[in-house]
Amino acid sequence: MMNYRKLAEDLLRLVGGENNVASVTNCMTRLRFNLNDMKNVDVDGIRKQEGVQGLVNKNGQFQVIIGTDVSKVCDEFHKLGRFGENDFSNASDKETGLVNKALGAITAIFTPIIPALAGSGMIKAVLALLRVSGLVNVGSQTFIYLTFVSDTVFYFLPVIIAFSAAKRFKCSPYLAAVLGAALLHPSFAALNQGTPVSFFGIPITMISYASSVVPILLIIFAQSYIERFAKKISPDSVKIFLVPLITILFTSLIGFSLLGPMGNLIGRGLAVGMNFINDRAGWLIPVIMGTFTPFFVMTGMHYTFAPIQQIQYATLGYGTILGPGMLSSNIAQATSALMVALRTKNKELRQLGLSSSMTAFMGITEPALYGINLKLKKPLYAAMIGGGFAGLYAGLSGIRTYASATAGLAAIPVYISDDLSNVRNAVITIAVSITATVIASVVLGFKDSVAEEGEEEVKSSRTSSLVGELSIMSPVPGEVIPLSEVRDDVFSKEIMGKGIAILPSEGKVYSPFKGTVEALFKTKHAIGLKSTDGVEVLIHVGMDTVELEGKHFTSKIEQGSSVNAGDLLLEFDMEMIKKAGYNIITPVIVTNSGSFMDVLPTEKTVIRLTDTLMRVIP
Repeated sequence: MMNYRKLAEDLLRLVGGENNVASVTNCMTRLRFNLNDMKNVDVDGIRKQEGVQGLVNKNGQFQVIIGTDVSKVCDEFHKLGRFGENDFSNASDKETGLVNKALGAITAIFTPIIPALAGSGMIKAVLALLRVSGLVNVGSQTFIYLTFVSDTVFYFLPVIIAFSAAKRFKCSPYLAAVLGAALLHPSFAALNQGTPVSFFGIPITMISYASSVVPILLIIFAQSYIERFAKKISPDSVKIFLVPLITILFTSLIGFSLLGPMGNLIGRGLAVGMNFINDRAGWLIPVIMGTFTPFFVMTGMHYTFAPIQQIQYATLGYGTILGPGMLSSNIAQATSALMVALRTKNKELRQLGLSSSMTAFMGITEPALYGINLKLKKPLYAAMIGGGFAGLYAGLSGIRTYASATAGLAAIPVYISDDLSNVRNAVITIAVSITATVIASVVLGFKDSVAEEGEEEVKSSRTSSLVGELSIMSPVPGEVIPLSEVRDDVFSKEIMGKGIAILPSEGKVYSPFKGTVEALFKTKHAIGLKSTDGVEVLIHVGMDTVELEGKHFTSKIEQGSSVNAGDLLLEFDMEMIKKAGYNIITPVIVTNSGSFMDVLPTEKTVIRLTDTLMRVIP
């Protein structure tokens, strides 16, 4: 059994102590830290802790993946010091790029309210089950009670979003709640008697804001600036009432006259766009979600779909964005982890596979994803295949969810409608996901950890000299760093393939072999090459440097060009990139490493352009 107290103590020490923790809280599977300085964090030490299944550092948050016991670890953590519980509101403002900031804000705002949406959604699911089974009459007081209790969070969603958004935008959550409630006040609706409504001549558009999402986000964003301005101009002696007076009065006026209608228009536009996709390619979104949800979960991007899903519920009464595809993916992840448990000879791996698969069947996939599938790779591929096939069936059959819930076996009732074919197709989707994943798991197999010791001996016998091995020169000179130390799971967990990283000492990239340029990104930060021997290599300059959009990079070749070993491919300004806040560590990845027996990185700690960086074993 996990020692929650010890894990909390170890984590506090490894994240840099109490003074380095601005705030910490948890979601369903992760401890989410807002830290003062990432340089004080011992990342490798945290990875080695028993009970830690993975790390994510995105959107200004340092996230430690624990699993379903995370709340107990968080409780113990808070006993060790005084830490804020700002519900993700203090995410770093150092995020670069408009898209990154927007995604970070959406994630921070919606993550804390997911439990409220899921809990209310499950009450609606139980209500549907009771109605279909005939256990409760539609006109009964029990039915009416469960209906208004389950609808409350959705009707008053603007108030809940307002409170959460205010924490993110660093303004008063209580004033924000007042503004959210104003949108739903019955007297506002009563103003609409068929005559124009105005405030001192300023027209007020009459709109129903119940269950809306976008309008309140725009209004609270405006509040953050108005409130700061009010604090700046208000004398200290009257701030206690003048700041809220100015904030509520002016924000509400701007909200009702401009931002609310604008947000409503944006929301309706999104709804029209979703309907367009559903009408013409309804199968597409579930296939994408079914296949790629593991990567969305790894980056936290799945939370950014929540507002769009809520708009669907508010405008259409049902959802297709998250539920069908995530159900396909989550069941596939669970099945893949279970297959590992049933086939491994490693007792520890079997136990982890059984426990994490049961959790994943209920919709919480992180333990299976980080503990089994991502670590072994091929089970992840099997889950993606199974999830994709199931998503295709879900899309073609047009299944819908009628309430928010964690996508798993327990969520089947959210598919219940007057037409029972919807829930029947949801069950078939589950069956397809299980079947396709089992087949893919058998075909792909996996590397059982029991055999690792013997295989390591075989590897070491190869390292001296092998006939037919292919050499890859270093494309940049500098310090050699193991791929496992790169702070990006896509590289460190070898999701894209095996390889090694270099901390460049020179801002130039040269061709490591004779071949062709297969891919040259528009942002010039990454180049894909293919050697005449068929080795495909990706050279990725820096972390997140795609956000620079080509700034500080100069390409010397074009896509499709033929190159020889030592040809100059790219120049980049190391100092300017570092000044912009980016790490220039450069992974060099053999992206088709699965096509070869092995990829053996150099054992050197410093490498020159003429040195062999990796050897590929055919």
